[in-house]
Amino acid sequence: MKKRLTHFYIAWQAFNDYLYREWIMRVPFYLFRLFFIKKTLAKLGQNCFIAMEIETRYGKNISIGDNCIINKKVLLDGRGGRLTLENNVDVAQEVNIWTLSHDPQHDYHATKGADVYIEEYVWIASRVTILPGVRIGRGAVVATGSVVTKNVPPMTIVAGVPAKVVGQRTSRLQYTLNHQPWFR
Repeated sequence: MKKRLTHFYIAWQAFNDYLYREWIMRVPFYLFRLFFIKKTLAKLGQNCFIAMEIETRYGKNISIGDNCIINKKVLLDGRGGRLTLENNVDVAQEVNIWTLSHDPQHDYHATKGADVYIEEYVWIASRVTILPGVRIGRGAVVATGSVVTKNVPPMTIVAGVPAKVVGQRTSRLQYTLNHQPWFR
């Protein structure tokens, strides 16, 4: 009996995940989506915008600070550890942020997880992949298509596979992100 309830719970959770991902996150009214997003994440700061079609995995480990922008088709994974985005973080389209991956050295393909921490004023460009255990420093920029495998120092610009420092950011970082469309 207990095994049957466990299977039922797993199936129910999968169905809820499907409804959230494929139906709710595709509704073009932000305030409607925001109601459900707040119930899914551990923390969602003020004045944030989360676009359509994002995917969260184990949202109770995901915290997003104030004035953040998360664009469409972003994957936020909280299964292997905590995922934290501080204030004024800009995440472009099709970014994948992972806290869980497989251990390539393990005989049985086991998983290993670690926290990901993204500090204030970070700009993550389109199609970036961030792997478990990474910390991205304040004001850093991650260029399009990069794969971040190691920590990124504050105020640096990184690019490539794997991401390497290619420049320095000189901005004083005095802006506040504020993107609040009704539709999208």
